[in-house]
Amino acid sequence: MADDVLWCRDLYRFYRSGDEETLALRGVSLSVARGEVVAVVGPSGSGKSTLLACLAGLDEPDGGAVTLSGERISHRPEAERARVRSRRLGVVLQSGNLITHLSVSANIRLVQKGTELQTPDQLLEQVGLRARAAALPRELSGGELARAGLAVALSNNPDVLLADEPTGELDGQTEQLVLDLIRARAYDGRGVLLVTHSAAVTEIADRVIALSDGRVAA
Repeated sequence: MADDVLWCRDLYRFYRSGDEETLALRGVSLSVARGEVVAVVGPSGSGKSTLLACLAGLDEPDGGAVTLSGERISHRPEAERARVRSRRLGVVLQSGNLITHLSVSANIRLVQKGTELQTPDQLLEQVGLRARAAALPRELSGGELARAGLAVALSNNPDVLLADEPTGELDGQTEQLVLDLIRARAYDGRGVLLVTHSAAVTEIADRVIALSDGRVAA
């Protein structure tokens, strides 16, 4: 589609351990349009996190291609992929995306690098964490870390937000706050792809894509 901002075609990803080979992605194709929220669901081991890592340029597919606004971002040197990621993608990982020795506010400023459209306090206010701006990541609860990670991911005003279980550590009320923010960012014209097990997340999605054994389920 003409308004697709991110898409992949026929992604394959192999992992090898000794003589054993695991095929994590088996010809996955999908797209995310501007203003669209896409939820990716599936059981553990279905390839969801591997897919997100390939879309974010954190991992390289063994076959297929990933394209952002018409520019191929897969099969490029890591430095080039990192540059695209820092300028045009917002990424939230289950393992966290904060530098541990910097405060939450400093993590945001580091990503913005003087190009901010919103101050760290404004971003943290949106996720209910303004009072924790000076806190170090180790001083935050699991739910606070998840919200801080989202604020950092949005701080570079990305074209596409990619988030792996962004509400997994949140209670119902806080989950709704975060989902409202994510939905608002899509309304602003950004593409959003969320890997999730949450029914609440799928309810805000425009499309739900199910993975099974590394494939898009029929």
